[in-house]
Amino acid sequence: MVEQAEIRVVRQGGSKITFREPVISSDSRFLLCASGHNVKVFSTVTEECVQELRGHTDLVTGVLLRPSNHLQVYSCSADGTVRLWDFTDGILIKTYVIGYPIFSIFASASHDGVVFIVTASQRDNRSDAFQLVAVHLPACVDQLVETTEMSAVLGDVSANPAAVAFGRAGEYLASANGSQLEIYFFKKRKSHRFSLKDENRNGGRNTLTCVACHPTDDCVATGHEDGKIRMWRNFSHRKEYTYSTLHWHHGAVASLRFTPEGSNLLSGGLESVLVQWRYEQESQRDFLPRLGAAITHIAVSPDGSLFCTSHSDNKITIIQSCVKVSSIIQGLVTGEEVQTDLMVDPRSKALVLNGKPGHLQFYSLQRDKLLFNLDIVQQEFIHQSGLDQFQVVGAAFDGSGSWLATVEERKQKAAEVEVNLKLWAFDDHTQSFVLNTTIAAPHEARITAMCFDPAAGSRTAVLVSSSGDGHFKAWRLAAPPAHTDDEGASWSCDFVGAYHGLVPGCCSFSADGSLLAVSFQEVVTVWSPASWELLATLSQPPGDVRDLCFGRLSCSKYLLGTTNKLLCCWNLLTCSLEWSTSMEVSLLLADPLSENMAAFCHQDGSADLFVFKPSEPLPLFSQKAVCPGWVTRAVFAPREVMLESCEESSQWLNRSRLYFLTPQMDLLTFTTKAEEESLLASSKQLVIDGGVAMTPFYLLLGKHQRAGAEAPAGGPSAGRPALPQSSAAVRELLQTPAHVLPATSFLCSAFLESLLISVTDDREETRPADQEMESEKEEEEGSDEETGARGTRPEEAPSGGAQMEGAAPGLTRTQVRELRRVRKLDHSWLACLLDS
Repeated sequence: MVEQAEIRVVRQGGSKITFREPVISSDSRFLLCASGHNVKVFSTVTEECVQELRGHTDLVTGVLLRPSNHLQVYSCSADGTVRLWDFTDGILIKTYVIGYPIFSIFASASHDGVVFIVTASQRDNRSDAFQLVAVHLPACVDQLVETTEMSAVLGDVSANPAAVAFGRAGEYLASANGSQLEIYFFKKRKSHRFSLKDENRNGGRNTLTCVACHPTDDCVATGHEDGKIRMWRNFSHRKEYTYSTLHWHHGAVASLRFTPEGSNLLSGGLESVLVQWRYEQESQRDFLPRLGAAITHIAVSPDGSLFCTSHSDNKITIIQSCVKVSSIIQGLVTGEEVQTDLMVDPRSKALVLNGKPGHLQFYSLQRDKLLFNLDIVQQEFIHQSGLDQFQVVGAAFDGSGSWLATVEERKQKAAEVEVNLKLWAFDDHTQSFVLNTTIAAPHEARITAMCFDPAAGSRTAVLVSSSGDGHFKAWRLAAPPAHTDDEGASWSCDFVGAYHGLVPGCCSFSADGSLLAVSFQEVVTVWSPASWELLATLSQPPGDVRDLCFGRLSCSKYLLGTTNKLLCCWNLLTCSLEWSTSMEVSLLLADPLSENMAAFCHQDGSADLFVFKPSEPLPLFSQKAVCPGWVTRAVFAPREVMLESCEESSQWLNRSRLYFLTPQMDLLTFTTKAEEESLLASSKQLVIDGGVAMTPFYLLLGKHQRAGAEAPAGGPSAGRPALPQSSAAVRELLQTPAHVLPATSFLCSAFLESLLISVTDDREETRPADQEMESEKEEEEGSDEETGARGTRPEEAPSGGAQMEGAAPGLTRTQVRELRRVRKLDHSWLACLLDS
């Protein structure tokens, strides 16, 4: 058995990036958001994740820019700590231990060294009772700090961060809870409460959902469940307050935010529309519609140049201040329910599951980024409750990733379920899947399971589907008939199987494709795909078989199945039950790269995990209560690089990682202690991009030193003179503390002079005069030799009288010397004279 501390369950891929309100940096270059146990830093221009802040051991519940330093950020977590980060370099600066789970965090520029957190109320035993606490952060050099000075500010607040806001740079704060608005004044140390009726006269609910405070005026905006926005004023006097009502949203207002200068108010909700209200001119509004999903949070950059909206489909939209979409950061879309299985694309190694309505999403777990969406239904989805539309309910890949099968259904009230089976071929040119065959009504009832033959090639692929109509069908890729004009192969039914009128459930191919197992209620049938002959039937204690899995590699002779209360293992060589154990298995799956199998069991309201080999009686790993509820979706994802430092107890994680979905639609995985330590170590190292422009300081100090260190002793550059090192002026400029340096204008001339390189050569100045005379004599002798050569070879002169008459006569030594002196004269004066 493995201790729980050795292998932990973490959110490390596909986590929700819209769980809390994102934060935009002061220069609008970066966007920070909570993502599982980490904080992700995205570029607002490239949409890439440039940094990931790792260190929390539980869910991160809030991110906040530090008011006194725009390059640092606070993060709070359910692990009871507040951490201070340098988010540009990804360095953890301090960890403040609070000791209680934290649900949100706030700060104000007027409260230096203090953060406000929301924790569970210690006086009230109710699970939904929370309090706002002021935490004084000690100023010390230690990295791990215990906080002892804490004071309660408000005793009954909401755990939703959108329900608390600071106004007038921290002079007061507003808190919305239920149908009550409470405003606390820090100087007076008292609060005023304003209550509304639960329902208005028209039947709408007045429950407050969010709150926002104007940055300069005494004005508080509150959003309500009935879609109204109330603007509260004169609230410093409890009995003289007033409010005005704005109404555009037909659903609950999810988020409100004022721009930094206070000229506009932003609101969003279920309509997927960002509304911009003009402050004190509320009749003037701007809209940004069709954002794709309901708005959950709105954030504004400190300079007001960017807005961003979080959406219910795990998407963040970055919007320019002119109300125009700039970029989109898309996370893993889980929605309320995942109807397909979790699958891994054999080509891209991406996680594939339901995405947007009518789509399959391909999500890279290694890069933690959405690759693309594949439109399966190919119809426009209408966001309206009660409307019957096609939904993707099943999908399967073949072994090579060349074929994809999808099942879509539309359930109508007064008619039977409409089912379509679609086969998609991978196109190398577009690097995506293209629809090949559509089979309308492939069965007379709903399709319960389908699988591909993993060993078949792309031209001999076989697909098996089972249905509630009592049959399973084999679909095979076939070439078109010769008399038709069709181009390319298409799919057709090759075999229809049944067993004594029983309803088939699940189906599974063996790893080599030689066997097909189909469950018919309490009976497991084994077929030969080559001849579609029934080879054997396997019986077991009463109970419908829910999952079937063949063993892999050395355990390929085993077939495993689950019922409501049992996990059974059959030996295919003897066609007998090898072993069985009593457990309520909700999901059984096999690792494609090893003999390991994983079984999720439900016990005492939570899910337990058992990892085992079919040939061994004891499990390799077990962990209780990995998550509350049932686990019905999981997959083994191959690793890009095999782990080498795993201990024997965690060898099952060497080749693959196990991902699973919780009932709350959170994607979780398992990680080892060694793997976490390596990730933390890598995140602390500063990675310098080679594409960054080199500065003069780097050229002066770094380039020459690195070249001298890397140059070999006997290399080509050994005989060259040493490169010039930095001058004394540069060294003094870099080594002297900045606060004692003189003005930059005073240092500029000295710094520029130190960069100049002299063009004079001392060797030319010290060359002896006799050496110059010798060179002049050699030049004269060379000229004489050339002249003599021309005069002593008359026979080589061209023939013909005209050419002989035009030949130039030979020059004497005196004439050559005189000609050389003439060439050295300056004739520029002549050009000036001619120009004049």
